[in-house]
Amino acid sequence: MNGIRTLGIFLAVPAALSCAVAVAQSGADSFPAKPVTIVIPFAPGSATETEVRIYGQKMTEYLGQPFVVEFKPGAGATVGTAYVAKAPADGYTLLQVSAAFVISPLLYKSVPYDPFRDFAPVSLMSKKPNVLLVNPTFPSRNFSEYIAYARANPGKVNFATSGAGSSLHLMGAWLHSATNTRVTFIHYKGGSPGVPDLLAGRIDVLPSVLIGALGLMQAGKVRPLAVTSLERTAIAPDALTVAEQEPSMKDFEYSAVIGILAPKNTPAAIVSKLGANFAKAARAPDVVQKMAAGGAIMIGSTPEQYRQSLISESERFRKLIKENDIKLDE
Repeated sequence: MNGIRTLGIFLAVPAALSCAVAVAQSGADSFPAKPVTIVIPFAPGSATETEVRIYGQKMTEYLGQPFVVEFKPGAGATVGTAYVAKAPADGYTLLQVSAAFVISPLLYKSVPYDPFRDFAPVSLMSKKPNVLLVNPTFPSRNFSEYIAYARANPGKVNFATSGAGSSLHLMGAWLHSATNTRVTFIHYKGGSPGVPDLLAGRIDVLPSVLIGALGLMQAGKVRPLAVTSLERTAIAPDALTVAEQEPSMKDFEYSAVIGILAPKNTPAAIVSKLGANFAKAARAPDVVQKMAAGGAIMIGSTPEQYRQSLISESERFRKLIKENDIKLDE
């Protein structure tokens, strides 16, 4: 009798698993049954907002329910991020993230979330290349000349960042660590405050999102040394990349990114459905056209591809922070 009872248990297990899978798939089939919120952990009015709204419109079109934007700024994006980490894991609350998502836990002593344990990656949507700008009077005319100049003048080049520990600071640290050069980092509160100082010649180098610098470049008020994408961009085809100018940095790529996450334990079938449709939105011809005009390179990754990207970025940032002894401004 015991053998018969045990056999019955073993036969019941596959049946139970099949039922669970069927229930999960059924939930995904009916998802979404109400509006979905995409939380932006920054204040309204940014280019990020415009981009996320474009994706939301497409998702509304694809899935038949409104995808709406909600702002929860504060504490270096950690307020909104923590809010989503604690939200119900049902796919109805999503998070837009940038590079700060994996940087903040490496720099803040206490962050109310873990970027890997508390979230389910959905899709890496896009990246926007940065450009290294100098005042037209700066002696270097391209990135190769710049590296030679920085190497000959250690610590004398003033390199602007958007704050200690910011993604632009880490990009600068990567550039100069890889080329064995040393500069003086000048930390501003954001990217825009450094522009007047660059135009006035008070600082030497300013990294900026390419689309935001295009007007100054076209007016001849600044000179681009290099863009930080692996390939040249359609909106500035004459701007050379770091990789093609410096042989030691042939794999260098550093861009502003936008990704979508869900809370941990969101059913895999729902994450998969969201990921597939966000990826579809990233490849939609009208979206690609709109975003290309803003300098974006569309990606639309799978959830697993995005997970691997986050892991790689976190490892790179951790190494840069340790090797360069980077700390936040007090």
